[in-house]
Amino acid sequence: MRVGIVGCGLIGQKRAKALAGAHLTMCADVVMDRAAALAKTAKAEATDDWQKLVTSPHVDVVVVATRHDVLAPITRAAIDNGKHVLVEKPAARHTTELAGLADAAKQKKVCVRVGFNHRYHRAFQKARQIVDSGALGEMMFIRARYGHGGRVGYDKEWRADPALSGGGELIDQGVHLIDLAGWFLGNFPHVDGFAHTYFWQMPVDDNGFMILRTEKNQVAFLHASCTEWKNTFSFEMYGRTGKLHIEGLGGSYGVERLTHYAMQPEMGPPPTEAWEYPMADNSWDVEMAEFLADIQQGRTPAAGLAEAEAALTVVQKIYERSGYDHRP
Repeated sequence: MRVGIVGCGLIGQKRAKALAGAHLTMCADVVMDRAAALAKTAKAEATDDWQKLVTSPHVDVVVVATRHDVLAPITRAAIDNGKHVLVEKPAARHTTELAGLADAAKQKKVCVRVGFNHRYHRAFQKARQIVDSGALGEMMFIRARYGHGGRVGYDKEWRADPALSGGGELIDQGVHLIDLAGWFLGNFPHVDGFAHTYFWQMPVDDNGFMILRTEKNQVAFLHASCTEWKNTFSFEMYGRTGKLHIEGLGGSYGVERLTHYAMQPEMGPPPTEAWEYPMADNSWDVEMAEFLADIQQGRTPAAGLAEAEAALTVVQKIYERSGYDHRP
């Protein structure tokens, strides 16, 4: 498979290092020097015109790692040109921008995956195995926090401009929590929550609070924040016979760790088993390998446009209730 990357910033560079055996043949970025620098690492072609990349006969798979405002248009153009697409979350600023993409992909017989790479962290892959084994019993609720502290000038960056980002912390890190919660509990037809700007002087939210409920009354309590000051990731899953707790994502978020608390018939303090993953994050590699397998086998990606739409629907409901109007 020959890969073209649109957007050669931090995430585009991460993707270029995690191609799972595919070959980087083309790089596009509005800043030509950035495209050229990434292309040089693989002797690929560089361009400042993404349309040239999505129409190139030398590209089979397009990775879209841009600002939120152009994620959907580039994805649409790539599909129209018969390319498979891995588009970074949230895939669009609003669900309206996703309209027709799934049908177009089906017509062109191409795969579209949305970059929810957190599913592929070692701790979450292990957690998925434990949940699927039935060790937790019937799932009851999830409680999770994800946040960072920003940086000087954060409120002047593109993420603080709703026309470019579609929102603030809720659509940025919050969609990861929503996607992960939905991966374990299912759809959330009942949505409540609140988004607000407490600290940063910007027209988008810096904190998003969510209470999401399934038809079976399983609940996800989620909080995404960019006023966390110390980077934090905590994801707890509670079943009738046990609990899983994932902490850290590596790097500044701390060592990735999974702890299993197994409830005993006599109750009391539960026996625990823990796994630590101090090695480098390989979620990008595992996700890409699965995507290449999706393409080869003609199967629907586990995290695709439907999952992106589900997460964005939650985001939109909370924004509407909180008085934010970010519709493009």
